[in-house]
This record gives sequence, structure tokens and C-alpha cells, in this order.
Amino acid sequence: MSPTETLRHYLVQCPLIAIIRGVTPDAAEAIGDAIYEGGIRIIEVPLNSPDPFGSIERLAAKFGEQILVGAGTVLRWSEIHDVKAAGGRLVVSPNTNSEVIAATAEAGLVSCPGYFTPSEAFAALEAGATALKLFPAEGASPAVLKAQRAVLPKDVPVLIVGGVAPDNMQPWIDAGAAGFGLGSGLYKPGQSPAETLEKAHAYVAGVRS
Repeated sequence: MSPTETLRHYLVQCPLIAIIRGVTPDAAEAIGDAIYEGGIRIIEVPLNSPDPFGSIERLAAKFGEQILVGAGTVLRWSEIHDVKAAGGRLVVSPNTNSEVIAATAEAGLVSCPGYFTPSEAFAALEAGATALKLFPAEGASPAVLKAQRAVLPKDVPVLIVGGVAPDNMQPWIDAGAAGFGLGSGLYKPGQSPAETLEKAHAYVAGVRS
């Protein structure tokens, strides 16, 4: 599958991305189990976590194609090789860095850079982005997204990241959001798998209601 087909395959199953910032390799598999059991099919390990490539490697080995596993907070194009070598298939950034986007596309991985303005969005797409991540969404609104969706290509998924709660997703969906990234509302370092499962269930119920 192409990166676009890969991302859509998992978003159709559940339009949520679990961002497990701060997870350790020893905890990654148990937290991954909880996220999977909760119904989420995409996991992002930010690179400012302890030994992130170790966590990505364990998750990719355990879940294979059941989950789309990748890296977040990817700031340098030189990190793409390490993501792919660990088994990651997704690269997420907080910013619009054309070198990172182009290197991700060249490696055949899903590229999801962060953007905030139309200029950044179109620069990201020109560089080869698979999808766009509106970040930080707390600084925008569904009305902003709706205006952007009027000019962005219809087939490009826009994911909302920042301030997402189980009860505030519907206005974003109505405005054209294709999915949501879930950070500290879903997982905080040291959190138990049981608590992670409970929060995952709440988010999945929220997005499906």
C-alpha cells in the first residue's frame, strides 16, 4: 500500500492516534495492548521519550500490521532512517520542515507534519506530506479548519492535535477533520495499562457518538 492508502486503512478503523510521550521500552508493549484493546489502531512514540526507537521496535514487532506504529516530534531528516529501521511506518512532526517531509516520503513512510497556516499546509503538501496535523489546535477552532478545508485538497486528511477531549470532537468532525491525536489526555508517563485502557475506551466512545 502507498502511504496514503496505509493511513486511510487505519483511520477507517478508528480515527484516533495515541501519542504516548514519555513511554519506556519496558512499558511500551503493555501500554500498546491497552490502546489496542481500547480500539485505537495508530500509535505514535515521540522522539523526546526515553529510548523511543526501542519502544517503536517493540511495538512494531509485537503488533505487526495490526497497528500503525511510528515516531512523533521528528525534527531532523536524519532521524527517518532510524524510525524505519525500528519498524516505524509513520512520521509525525510539530512543524512544517520540508526536508523531514521529503525524506519521509522518499522512505515510503506516512508523513504527517504539523501546520497552523494555509501557507504551511501547502508547503507541506508540496514537499510530499501524506496528511496534515493542525497543531496546536487549542489556538485554532473548527471555524478556522472549515475555512482551510475550503481551499485544501479534499482528499488530504487533516488531523487535530492539542486539547482534544472525548466530548469536544464533533465540531471538528463537522468542520472536516479526519482524525485526532491524543496526548496527555490519553497517556502520561508512568500511567498504568488499566487507566490507559479506560481513557482509550472513553475517547473511542466519544469519536463514535
